[in-house]
Amino acid sequence: MLGEKAGTDRMTNTTPVEPQGRDRRREDRAPVDVWVEEEMGNELYFRRTGNVSVGGIYFEQSIPHPLGTRVKLRFSLPGEAHVIAADGEIVNTPGAKNGLGMGLRFLHIDDVDRGRIRAFVRAIGQGDG
Repeated sequence: MLGEKAGTDRMTNTTPVEPQGRDRRREDRAPVDVWVEEEMGNELYFRRTGNVSVGGIYFEQSIPHPLGTRVKLRFSLPGEAHVIAADGEIVNTPGAKNGLGMGLRFLHIDDVDRGRIRAFVRAIGQGDG
């Protein structure tokens, strides 16, 4: 449709995140310690973050799901009441720290929410996200 950004889903105002290939850490990250609500089917988890970027989020002290598992996330950045919602996929389970930790790549996230994360990363001083 005319006037729409290429690749934007008209129904949800989201843009799919392109696969990042082998270098999953190409985006600047900011350390952050917030609770994230994670939904997988009928299961609901609450996880603590380690860091965030516009491309995804990392959970440091979490028992990981298998690679490729898809989940729905809801969280707020520090100092904000706005809830960010995103769909994601588990792309990294490093196995360090007694097998805990997993990296998640955002598959779909609202463009406004992506902008909030980018601004947060910049404010923390970790680069231009």
